[in-house]
Amino acid sequence: MFTAVVYALTSGCAWRHLPTTFGTSPATAHRPFTVWTEAGLRRRLQRAVLDELGARGEVDWTSAIVDAASVRAKRGDR
Repeated sequence: MFTAVVYALTSGCAWRHLPTTFGTSPATAHRPFTVWTEAGLRRRLQRAVLDELGARGEVDWTSAIVDAASVRAKRGDR
């Protein structure tokens, strides 16, 4: 199930299109993802991976893309 979650996150595929080769339904794979996200594990893992890649010089920090799933949009005046 862990590999199914990693696949969905790294490939960008919608959960409903998760290949059957993982041997789990999309809903079953999504459940731990939700729990891990609510516990803050996903954000800590992303940070650890980016820190490691940054230390190796394998990340181009001159540009960034902010994913709305990770950063809450501000309300009010632009």
